[in-house]
Amino acid sequence: MHHTHKLLLAFAAAILVAGIVLLWNQTSHAPEPVEQTPGQSSSESAKPESAKIDETKLVDLTYPFDEKTIYWPTAKPFEWQKESWGKSAGGYWYTAGRYAASEHGGTHLDAPIHFGEGKQAADEIPITRLVGPAIVIDITQACAGNADYQLSAADITSWETTHGAIPGESIVLVRTGWGKFWGDKKKYLGTDTPGDTANLHFPGISREAAELLAQRKIEAIGIDTASIDYGATKDFITHQVLNGANIYGLENVANLERLPAKGATLIALPMKIKGGTGAPARIVALLP
Repeated sequence: MHHTHKLLLAFAAAILVAGIVLLWNQTSHAPEPVEQTPGQSSSESAKPESAKIDETKLVDLTYPFDEKTIYWPTAKPFEWQKESWGKSAGGYWYTAGRYAASEHGGTHLDAPIHFGEGKQAADEIPITRLVGPAIVIDITQACAGNADYQLSAADITSWETTHGAIPGESIVLVRTGWGKFWGDKKKYLGTDTPGDTANLHFPGISREAAELLAQRKIEAIGIDTASIDYGATKDFITHQVLNGANIYGLENVANLERLPAKGATLIALPMKIKGGTGAPARIVALLP
């Protein structure tokens, strides 16, 4: 992918946000009323066709953060507390809260520095790398009968036989079907005991597949499980290979079943933690 094309994809993220602001300006500052059809709001009738966003093509790939959010067994869970909530002394409504969280839990980004010495931290990943064409490799059938299944190099070449070579700078997403277990820690991780990493069982990505994807010069790797390494790993070799190649990861990605094998654009925006090894992320996709 040419650098110019990559920048255009990055601009797409900004356009999605700017479009909302633009629509507000256009509807709230309209010079004259527009005739409405029955059941149509004034804001809808005032929107020019060129400024409308097709909401049916936007897919949220992010789980909410709350007390049920799944974290690595050794990590502290997500915490959120109300600081102020209700009518203030001045009579107006006011709310504020505080939260605390480990970097690696819920839908989040693994920065390359997580397992790659000297590689990019969360705040150092250029925004152009956080937007890109999404490639979805579906291994749900293999995983259905084997919780320890790992994406293989053969799975990748099989996908390429059908859909064409994986382009450089793409964001590869591995669909295992594990999202159906989200919310049930024991089924999702293989264990619900705090601190227990010896009994983890969920699908991941093999070393051979990781090495092949690094050769393809992808931008990022994502998966709908707790880790790009399968649960029973002892050395996190997939993290080592991909983070070592300065490839960032996306874990606990939601709703992958809603994306096509190719053609969607993915936007992954993590909290910009300076020096962070990872961060919570809001991930969305724009369907073709």
